[in-house]
Amino acid sequence: MQIVWTKHAQERQLQWEERLKITREEVEAAVTNPQQIVVEEDVLVAQIKRGNGLLRVPFVEIGKTRRILTLYWTNQVNRYWQENPNES
Repeated sequence: MQIVWTKHAQERQLQWEERLKITREEVEAAVTNPQQIVVEEDVLVAQIKRGNGLLRVPFVEIGKTRRILTLYWTNQVNRYWQENPNES
């Protein structure tokens, strides 16, 4: 699987690396091996629990390519984490 970064996602990763030490490798690991993927409108969101929060990486899948649109960390785990994501 190929990972493609948008310019916006690259910029956001650098901002989060300064704040919370979220590395490029960690983001790519979240996209290739997420703890959970949820669907929001037409976008897939890879999620991994990190510390007392959640790293969320919205992406689109085109063939065997995952294009990272943006990323962010949130402490609102209960808002985004779905206990039964396949029961939507």
